Amino acid sequence: MGCLIYSDPHEDGYVQGDTFPNGAWRPKDGVQRGSVADMPIYPGDPLTPGIGATKNAKRLPVKDAPTITKIPVLPISYGDAQPLLAALTGRVAPEAWRGGLGITYHVGPGAAKVHLKVKSNWEPLKPVYDVIAKIPGSSFPDEWVIRGNHHDAWVNGAEDPTSGMVAVLEEGRALGELLKAGWKPKRTIILCAWDGEEPGLLGSTEWAEEHYDDLRAHAVAYVNSDSNGRGYFGVEGSHTLEKFSNDVARDVSDPETQLSAWKRSRLHEIATAKSADQRKEIRERADLRIPALGSGSDYTAFLQHDGIASLNIGFGGEDGGGIYHSIYDDFYWYTHFSDTDFVYGRALAQTGGTAVMRLADADLLPFEFGNFADTVQTYVKELKALAEKTHDEIRERNREIEEGVFKASDDPRQPLVAPKVETVPPHLNFAPIENAAEEVTRSAAEYHKAFEEANANGGARLASASVAEVNRLLIQSERKLTNSEGLPNRPWFKHQLYAPGFYTGYAVKTVPAVREAIEQKQWKQADEAIAVVAGVLRDEAALISSAAAKLAAK
Repeated sequence: MGCLIYSDPHEDGYVQGDTFPNGAWRPKDGVQRGSVADMPIYPGDPLTPGIGATKNAKRLPVKDAPTITKIPVLPISYGDAQPLLAALTGRVAPEAWRGGLGITYHVGPGAAKVHLKVKSNWEPLKPVYDVIAKIPGSSFPDEWVIRGNHHDAWVNGAEDPTSGMVAVLEEGRALGELLKAGWKPKRTIILCAWDGEEPGLLGSTEWAEEHYDDLRAHAVAYVNSDSNGRGYFGVEGSHTLEKFSNDVARDVSDPETQLSAWKRSRLHEIATAKSADQRKEIRERADLRIPALGSGSDYTAFLQHDGIASLNIGFGGEDGGGIYHSIYDDFYWYTHFSDTDFVYGRALAQTGGTAVMRLADADLLPFEFGNFADTVQTYVKELKALAEKTHDEIRERNREIEEGVFKASDDPRQPLVAPKVETVPPHLNFAPIENAAEEVTRSAAEYHKAFEEANANGGARLASASVAEVNRLLIQSERKLTNSEGLPNRPWFKHQLYAPGFYTGYAVKTVPAVREAIEQKQWKQADEAIAVVAGVLRDEAALISSAAAKLAAK
């Protein structure tokens, strides 16, 4: 048994645009490399789950490592995939499964047989190399602002990761010039170049695991980038930093339009909104919403294991993506089809440098909880709607089974297996999480009021001793959204609001323990998860209220 995977031209080739060398998109012989390790269980070294890169770490035997797949997997090009797909017979594939190749897509089986031979490198363990630079803080050396990008690539890596890594190097050069001129950051700045990201987030995960206790005690935030291109500014991450990231984007210019990066992104979101309600919110909301983080880059261990507020930043959207993880990702492609004059590389360095310096030098750390509270309320509404939709679908399917709909509409010559009647589940008790979300909303309002009062009259009170105590609480605010037990079936992931989907990989699942229990129709587990998430939200609300009280203290 084996698995062949390929990138279909419908999403990643000539359907999207001209292919290399005439355009930016993947040609028929292009192969997208990638890891198929089961990282939604845990990333990093498969043999040391959650242990870190310590010399005396107890390693698992390879056969016992749960993230290493047990069947051979090989990526191929769509040129090689086409004759294999054309040999399949059986039913025509559902519409969503059909791609852009000039064939009829079938689901199989077929007469063709494939002889798969995979050669893997099972040589002894080899080291990976993280490069870490530190600028000690002058006032708060025990508060750390961390900036990172990986330096390893599947092949040539001009876009992924070099376009992101050079921005971090430029930020480091600029900070060095400021140091020579006499500037010193108030907080410690740590610049990181991670190794082994592509095979499994190795360098960043092992470092974050090894320094878990120190990072939990000292890390203010982690700012990540991965690759960069030409186009719109994008940011994802912790919603306590949503306002902060919007403010940074407002002060960086888009190099081709001369609009602010924020304004261009806002207008692009209006242009691509799918409904009048979405356009209305974009126009009226003070800040653009930022997506939550799942996995796929080096922020994973910092946010979802260590509980450190994190952002992922970069430009793109106007240069195509058809050379991702392939041999075509080289200097020629980048300088002909992407950021051809490197102006967006400069913009990324300005964005990352601005974010790091503002975090490092702020008297009061720029965490904000109004947007966070709004987002939590949105998640609760989504969960309730998902539960109700699941109930309705089960009721309707049961009714159609009783009416004989499936039997009557099935093709007798190519029959499918009919679904079975399911028990209609009980309604979930969302009251605990709804009440906890309300507590977060009230505490966020308290903090906003205290901040406005403290910031009045030139912000004189922001230099008081109580601000240092507030900052210590703010640093812990993301930690409160984690718990030591982690998520069901994957305790490495400790964040209760953000995680990659257990069944979907990179893509984020918000409030994952509840959402995935509903999706899998595990109703008892969903009720239990609601109580757990309500608990971390109540703890978060208490911390925010405590910070507000200290900030309001005369």
